[in-house]
Amino acid sequence: MHNVPYQDLARPLAGPSNPFNSTEIVNKNILTGFVEEHAISDFTFSTMERTYMNYGYTVNPDSQDQLIGSAKNIAEYGGATIHDIKKNDVKRKRKPKGDPSVVGGYKGPWAGFEDEGEERGLSGPTEEEKAALEAALASTPAAVVKAVEAVADPGKEKTVFHGKSEFDYLGRTYMHAPTDVGVNLNGDAGSQECFIPKTLIHTWTGHTKGVNMIRFLPKTAHLILSASMDTKVKLWDVYNDRKCLRTFMGHSKAVKAIDFSNDGRKFLTCSYDKWIKLWDTETGQCIRSFTTRRIPYCIKFNPAAEQQNIFLTGCADKKVYQFDANSGKVVQEYDQHLGAVNTITFVDDNRRFVTTSDDKTLRAWEYGIPVVIKYIAEPDMHSMPAVTLDPSKKFIACQSLDNQILIYSAKDRFKLQRKKVFKGHLIAGYACQPGFSADGRFLMSGDSEGKVWFWDWKTCKVFKKFKAHENVVMDCQWHPHEASKVATCSWDGTIKYWD
Repeated sequence: MHNVPYQDLARPLAGPSNPFNSTEIVNKNILTGFVEEHAISDFTFSTMERTYMNYGYTVNPDSQDQLIGSAKNIAEYGGATIHDIKKNDVKRKRKPKGDPSVVGGYKGPWAGFEDEGEERGLSGPTEEEKAALEAALASTPAAVVKAVEAVADPGKEKTVFHGKSEFDYLGRTYMHAPTDVGVNLNGDAGSQECFIPKTLIHTWTGHTKGVNMIRFLPKTAHLILSASMDTKVKLWDVYNDRKCLRTFMGHSKAVKAIDFSNDGRKFLTCSYDKWIKLWDTETGQCIRSFTTRRIPYCIKFNPAAEQQNIFLTGCADKKVYQFDANSGKVVQEYDQHLGAVNTITFVDDNRRFVTTSDDKTLRAWEYGIPVVIKYIAEPDMHSMPAVTLDPSKKFIACQSLDNQILIYSAKDRFKLQRKKVFKGHLIAGYACQPGFSADGRFLMSGDSEGKVWFWDWKTCKVFKKFKAHENVVMDCQWHPHEASKVATCSWDGTIKYWD
């Protein structure tokens, strides 16, 4: 600590001057300088401004006798204002409108001008522009022109099996559920009480970009399917070595959604390359390709056992298309939405389905009838890009983009359950898929910060949250036969398994 002597307190300052202490403008009346007021009418100011904008010169505000600006234009126009300069425009004369009583003889306001020719062709490229375009197309290789179509074309699909042998010593493939894992994988889902997972037990890595969606194999859940933005779909082993079993390659852009058939023997993929593909889970063969020439955002098999050849897809052109997988044709269209369709959820014993869209509405439809039976739209509603049916099939959980999960009844009235709102997480801008535990006691969801949240279904209170990934958690699935095992996927390219 230094005590300054009395005689030093009055000494002049030494050292460099303060660069931030500007004394150039002492009498500042605004933050950036000094504004001098002028009394000038709006008409005069407008005249000066328009003269300057059109001719490049105007009157000096400080001296009304002085002109500033383009000396050339000042000499040409004599310093006249825009109102003083008379334009020598000659009004063009129109041709006669014609007689309305004569068929084809009345032209009215569409009659041309007298100084133009009779033939008025459509505007288009000149002969020079046409020649330049033809030369450019001739020099472009045909392979480059058809590059995107060639990748996504049906018949170009590939599959790679990553194991040693596709069959075990009894001739069974990986579709056979293991019986030596200590869990009855053929039992009923939700028959035991579920608990919140605590620790990470495995991480699947193999995708080079973010993972959009994961799905357990129906009924047994001993395999897990993942759709990624690296254009690939991978099948992973949940038990034993937990390795990647097969990779499906057939899309040229990111894969948006996947869906299994009831028995898990087939699954659908839809991609931003506008193609929908039906795959054989066991052999990896692409059975058939479908397209609507629009980007499909969601895909859903009809869960009814007798309707396994029917699936629905919601597209960017605001429509829901119903395909017959056997014929490959569209058999029905549902076109009431005003925005891209994000989700399709079958309810009420598969007799109806619910769709949500970017138009911030929820609509319920009778299956096979393209008429909305329930239309839900409120002024305070947000878009709901992810919807999940609860295990009892009485409610649907809708991930709303205002950072909350809303619950609607899945029966007749589709009523909003105002007392059941799940909040706390931050998902605005992301379609994070909510999920239920097998017994229905817990609701879970990822968020944009890489966390996984768990809520108690009855009290709607946050039960637990933990950091799971480095990027946004897009999907989370509870194992139907394991009481406390959850799989999560993220845009960091990993799939994690928690217990």
